[in-house]
Amino acid sequence: MALSTTKVEYIVVGNCCARILWIKQQLEDYNIYQNHIPLKCDNTSAINLTKNPIIHYRTKHIEIRHHFLKDHISKGNFVIEYVDTKHQLANIFTKPLAKERY
Repeated sequence: MALSTTKVEYIVVGNCCARILWIKQQLEDYNIYQNHIPLKCDNTSAINLTKNPIIHYRTKHIEIRHHFLKDHISKGNFVIEYVDTKHQLANIFTKPLAKERY
């Protein structure tokens, strides 16, 4: 069980990274090459965790396997970008819809 939203967002973006790497490999079989793939995230703490190479005492509980994302961002395979909650398209599946907005 995750005790913070930072950990949850960090793990979810890491899982997304692994899936995108699989898709990238499939595209390379068809001679389609992609570099610097953008990943969108709405949690600034999770974004800062990927950019900071130092492990803080508050993040020591995150298992090593979840730092897969940090490694690929430091290599330049991915670029993580902030998306405001208002513009997060996945929210239509996870939050109640306001009639005025949608």
